[in-house]
Amino acid sequence: MADAQELQLHVMVQETTTESVHTNAGNRSPMPRPRNYMFWFRISIYILFILAGQSVAILLGRLYYNNGGKSKWMATLVQLVGFPILLPYYGISRSSKTSVCTKPPSASKLASVYIFLGLLVAGNCYSYSVGLLYLPVSTYSIICASQLAFNAFFSYFLNSQKFTPFIINSLVLLTISSSLLGFQKDSESTSGVSKRKYAIGFICTILASAGYGLALSLTQLCFQKVLKKETFSAVMDIIIYESLVAVCVILVGLFASGEWNELTSEMQHFKTGKVSYFMILIWTSIIWQIYAVGLLGLIFEVSALFSNTISVLGLPIVPILAVILFHDKMDGMKAMSMVLAIWGFVSYTYQHYLDD
Repeated sequence: MADAQELQLHVMVQETTTESVHTNAGNRSPMPRPRNYMFWFRISIYILFILAGQSVAILLGRLYYNNGGKSKWMATLVQLVGFPILLPYYGISRSSKTSVCTKPPSASKLASVYIFLGLLVAGNCYSYSVGLLYLPVSTYSIICASQLAFNAFFSYFLNSQKFTPFIINSLVLLTISSSLLGFQKDSESTSGVSKRKYAIGFICTILASAGYGLALSLTQLCFQKVLKKETFSAVMDIIIYESLVAVCVILVGLFASGEWNELTSEMQHFKTGKVSYFMILIWTSIIWQIYAVGLLGLIFEVSALFSNTISVLGLPIVPILAVILFHDKMDGMKAMSMVLAIWGFVSYTYQHYLDD
């Protein structure tokens, strides 16, 4: 999906330690913040970054394809290559004082974690790019909501997540929501896309959502068993190094696939011109990072749960904008699927509210 989607793998990171002793410790910011006017101003800005950034970045990705962009690897690269914009946050986290005194893991163990998660993130982002290429934006966004269901499923096995009635309700609703779109007859709603490519896009988006859920659960497990600390610095370490590995993997894929040789022709034949081609790619990368800053800000200022909730809350915005801007069809089946997805999200979030 994006570096922002990769950052979503870590929004629950503060829920990973001392759960058996303090059930709410993981949902608190590492450093208490005074609740003054400036605090609420920062929170409002971060929420705006998340809601606007996610919507605009996905729509720009669709615009790239609609205007003649064909490189799936390039569409994947722009999701992650902008991670250096987070380096100022990384410097802040390094300069912050922490009280954590646990023995750090070995360099080889850390490298293994970063490489494995980086490979997983690269695969997820590529799958999301394939899904966005072959699916209408509205369909794509609704299916992405299933990542919550996959998150709960993998957390049950890896993070001792309990299946409450609200979690089970969420799993059922999100599964039905995605299944309805899979059986939709109107698979040619993206211009020039055959039923076979529609099926490929559908499967890739489902796999990417499942990969997201797995990566999130593995990240929580990493913080529990390997890093054994929940600091802003530790979050930034994983994000930066993981992104670096993922970008390297994607660059290898770009050159190995031969798509690199077609980028010049793609740029020359881009419907809205060369300048538009570069601006779409550059702004897509920047906006995903703006979204990422919003996620990090809410993790640090409020809680991991609140950050994750706001990020998923923005998903229903995209189908509505897609209908307006790209004239996606919003038939009864798709509308019902979106309602079920929102219902499943609310059920999932309410359970976390009860846990607090």
